[in-house]
Amino acid sequence: MRTNCPQSLLIVGPLLIVASLLACQSAMAQSYGVELHNNLMPASGAMGGASFTRPQDLQSAINGNPATMRQFHGPTFGFGGVLIEPTYNVTQTSSLPLLGVDPYSGKSNAPAALGGNIGVIHQAEIMERPVSFGLGFMTNAGLAVDFRHIPESNGTHASYLALDLVNGVALDLTPHLTIGASLAVGTSILDGPFVQSSSSQTDYAPRFTLGANYDLGGGTSIGGFWQSKKELTFENVVRFASGPRANTYQDIDLDHPMNVGFGIANRCLMDGRLLLAADVLYKNWDDATFFRALYKDQWAFQFGAQYIASQRLKLRLGYAFNEDPTRDAVPGTIGGVIPVGGIPAVEYVQGQFAAIAQHRLTGGVGITDLVPNMNFDVTLGGVFENEKSFGDTTAELDGYFVAFGFTFTRPNCCRR
Repeated sequence: MRTNCPQSLLIVGPLLIVASLLACQSAMAQSYGVELHNNLMPASGAMGGASFTRPQDLQSAINGNPATMRQFHGPTFGFGGVLIEPTYNVTQTSSLPLLGVDPYSGKSNAPAALGGNIGVIHQAEIMERPVSFGLGFMTNAGLAVDFRHIPESNGTHASYLALDLVNGVALDLTPHLTIGASLAVGTSILDGPFVQSSSSQTDYAPRFTLGANYDLGGGTSIGGFWQSKKELTFENVVRFASGPRANTYQDIDLDHPMNVGFGIANRCLMDGRLLLAADVLYKNWDDATFFRALYKDQWAFQFGAQYIASQRLKLRLGYAFNEDPTRDAVPGTIGGVIPVGGIPAVEYVQGQFAAIAQHRLTGGVGITDLVPNMNFDVTLGGVFENEKSFGDTTAELDGYFVAFGFTFTRPNCCRR
């Protein structure tokens, strides 16, 4: 396990520890808007999602920076799942006559959510160059609230689910530089979000990711990626009973944002047993149709640590902070639709998509060779309470998640 580390690189580890401790002075958490990234992956989830240059599960390599797939020689197969149990409360302090909503206060009746993340990486040679190919089925985004059990809500509910089929490739350009690219074809299901005026519809769209990873030597690496928007149109999903377009079906345009991520990791400390990683993520909500009415551009920061306690046991800890993306003032239109009720109606929708928490704490363990050639990872994350008002609508959010994964390998197939 010993790694040769120049003295100057030993500075990286303590800096990451200090940054994590300073950030942990308060403890609240969430995913970023509706997008999950690698926050709920079997191993990376336990490290606060930190995975942009040194991922600890193959699903994070496929779903995040595709260049990091070269760290898994393959063939390697991973199966992961996650249970998400949020508590979502809404208090409506005044009536919205055009929506038929009266004042109420209650807890969302949406059940706990289950998500899956499955991937496989295989290595081959093209023109005498080693190349890694990845294929994954990932839970990209999700949200669900349901207040239909409260009569005053007039059937308020909304849900959104995005699943991606990701195909990726990574290539070593030099002994230190790796590049990668991936194409995701995503299918999304939108139900709601306009009270008594919208239904369920599906659509699909492509998304592209370009990434690079560079080994600085001495156990330190840096990596980054650019990810395109994902542009969706849910056709004939809205029909209002009144207003200028009464009884006319309308489409909702909805984009996932452009993302840019950068990460640094060092695995030199404690004789090579300690891995420290930090990521920065930028989300361009201002240019994402539908969500730009609710959110503004957002920065997120992820910190993670992994300690190899023994030949078979790894201990992980993580923390993440993100800016609150929700807007203080919203327009009177959303997703190309002018809802009945104007700005108060959009604020009511914002209360259903309230990505308001900012801090997340996580931890977990990894067991190598739980049975021969099968590794096991488990993560527990805390999503602690936060509250914010949007006009006359106040949302309160807390919860937790449990993620797990099994990785099937051939002997000596990985070089993480």
